[in-house]
Amino acid sequence: MKITLDPLPFRHLPIPEMVRTVADLGYEWIEFSQRDDFFPFYLYPRANDALVQQLKAALKETGVKIASVLPILRWSSPDEDERQAAVRSWMRSIDITAELGVDQMNSEFSGRPEQKERSEAQFLRSMEVILPRLEKEGIKLNIEPHPDDFIEDGIEAVRMIRGLNSPNVGFLYCVPHTFYQGHEPATIVEYAGPDLKHLHLADSFDYRASGGRRYLLNPAETNATVHQHLPYGQGEVDLDGFFAALKRVDFDGIATVAVFSQEEKAVENSIWMLEETKKRLA
Repeated sequence: MKITLDPLPFRHLPIPEMVRTVADLGYEWIEFSQRDDFFPFYLYPRANDALVQQLKAALKETGVKIASVLPILRWSSPDEDERQAAVRSWMRSIDITAELGVDQMNSEFSGRPEQKERSEAQFLRSMEVILPRLEKEGIKLNIEPHPDDFIEDGIEAVRMIRGLNSPNVGFLYCVPHTFYQGHEPATIVEYAGPDLKHLHLADSFDYRASGGRRYLLNPAETNATVHQHLPYGQGEVDLDGFFAALKRVDFDGIATVAVFSQEEKAVENSIWMLEETKKRLA
């Protein structure tokens, strides 16, 4: 099993310093995610060959390795121009991933909940192009349901992934999205079974609590979803049940520490989460 760090809280550091920070925190693996100078949210990658080589040099210097790459792109957008732009961005993201020698990518469905059928059709259309390219490069892909996406439910996400009928595509369970996924964490973990390949680890509050008034939005009809990525124990996820279920299904994939809600405590949280995760996954 690989325990990795998503270095999003350190995205403002130059790449060599970011990699050294990850090493100093005790991590051997990175999930390389969003950076404005490399993989910006929803946009074409900004990294040129020189920046990719700078990242490779930093990895070699520190001994840190990249377990997975996480582009977030609108490949399921109901808007066809957005979808085509996302596919172009995916192709470049795959080029970079292959150059880095990484064989794992992760992403979200990235459609719209108010246009579920259209988003699913667009997702499948994109996969007709992206999946053969991934297979050619020997890269696997894990997908997670996300709040405010056309698939939020964990069981439905697993079914969609199974429907693709490809050994290259697996399920990513993001723990801080628990309260949008429609089922207890253990239920989703056990349903996914061998299709569960990757975890994003953090805690979150149950937005449904207090009669739906855990968060007060103004105006009240504001259309928004709210969640956090907190250290274990600071939210309300049934972590004991979750980790027990992982043992029952013999999970042996990638587990990424993904605490984003307290950047001012990023160093101490990252260190504590690594030790706590090792204990819980032992």
